[in-house]
Amino acid sequence: MSDKERDTLNEEGLPTEEQTGVNEGQEDPAKTEKKTPAPATPAGSNAAVPPTPAPASGNKLWMGIALVLAVVLVVVLIKPPFAKGGSNEAVATVNGEKVTKDKLYDALVKDGGMQTLDGIITETLVDQEVAKKGIKITESDIDKEMDSIKKHYSSDEEFKTALAQNGMTEQVLKEQMHMQVKLRKLLEPDVKVSDEDIKKFFDENKASFDTPEEVKASHILVATKEEADDILKQLKNGADFATLAKEKSKDPGSQPKGGDLGYFPRGKMYKEFEDAAFKLKDNELSDVVKTDAGYHIIKKTGYKEAHTATFDEKKAEIKDQLIYQAIMQKAPTWLADVKAKSKITNSLEDAEKKKEADASKTDSKK
Repeated sequence: MSDKERDTLNEEGLPTEEQTGVNEGQEDPAKTEKKTPAPATPAGSNAAVPPTPAPASGNKLWMGIALVLAVVLVVVLIKPPFAKGGSNEAVATVNGEKVTKDKLYDALVKDGGMQTLDGIITETLVDQEVAKKGIKITESDIDKEMDSIKKHYSSDEEFKTALAQNGMTEQVLKEQMHMQVKLRKLLEPDVKVSDEDIKKFFDENKASFDTPEEVKASHILVATKEEADDILKQLKNGADFATLAKEKSKDPGSQPKGGDLGYFPRGKMYKEFEDAAFKLKDNELSDVVKTDAGYHIIKKTGYKEAHTATFDEKKAEIKDQLIYQAIMQKAPTWLADVKAKSKITNSLEDAEKKKEADASKTDSKK
C-alpha cells in the first residue's frame, strides 16, 4: 500500500487491520508478496472494496525497476522563469512594493540554486560528449526507450499508476528520456553482458519469471444482500453487466470500467471472492458472494493457464535489464571523470566556499 493510500484510509478512520489489508489468519503483507488485499472505503459507504489485482508474478521482478533506473539516469532541471538576471524589473508587486528579478533570482539561488546549476552543468557536459562522438538522438530513440520501460508493466493503466506514484506524468518522463538516451548511447558500447551472465541471472531468479494461473473477472459490489439479490435477478433477466456495474457498484476502482478487475492470480483477493471467480466458466455469473467488503456478483470474462518461463523467452528481456543496471553503475563514475577533465567555473560554488571560509575564520577568532 502506498503512503498516499494509507493517508487516505487514515482520514476515513478505518481500523488498522483494514488499512494494511491483514485479516485474521493472514500474514502481514509487508512480509509476503502473496497476501496483499488492501481494502478501501468509498465515501458514504460502510463496505470495504477489494483492491484491483496486482500483475502476474512473472512481471513482479521488473515492477518499478525500469522506471527507477530511468529516473536515476535523468537530470531533472528547474528552468529559471526569466532569461536574464541582474534586473530591477518587477516580477510581482505587493501593495505597490516591487518584487524584482534580482530578489527572485537570489531566492532561487538560495533555495536549490546550487543543485539546479550542477544539473545544468552536467547536462552541458553530456551534450558536449554527445557532440564529440557525433551521436544523434532521434524521436525513434526516445520512443524505443519509453517502450522499453512500458513493456515491464502489464497494462498502460498500471504504467500510468506507477508514474503517478513517482509524481510524474508520461509526458514529463518522455522529456527526461533525452538525457537517458544520451547516456545510453555514450556508455552502452562499453557495457559487456555475456550469455553466461544472462543465464546465471535467469537461474537465480527463475521462479519470478513464471506466470501463475490467472482469471479475468468483473464484479458488482453492494452493501446489502437484498440489493445484490435484486441485481443478480436483473442480470439473469438480460440486463447488461457493465451498465449495472457503473450504476450500482460501490467499488470506486472498477465501477467506472463496468466492474472490470482485469486478470489476477490467487492470493490477491478475498478468499471467498477468488474461490468463486476461479470456479466459474467463461461469461458465467456467480451467486451472491459475501466478503468483508460487502456483497458481490462476479462474472468471469477470461482465463490464463499457469506458465513456466523458459530461458529463450526471457533472454532478451534479461539482457536489456542487465545493460540498464550496468549503465546505472557506470554513469556516476563516468560523469565524475568527465567533470574532472573539464574546465568548469561555478560562481555559486565559489561563493559558497568563500562563505564557509569566512565563517570558519570568524569561529577561530572567538
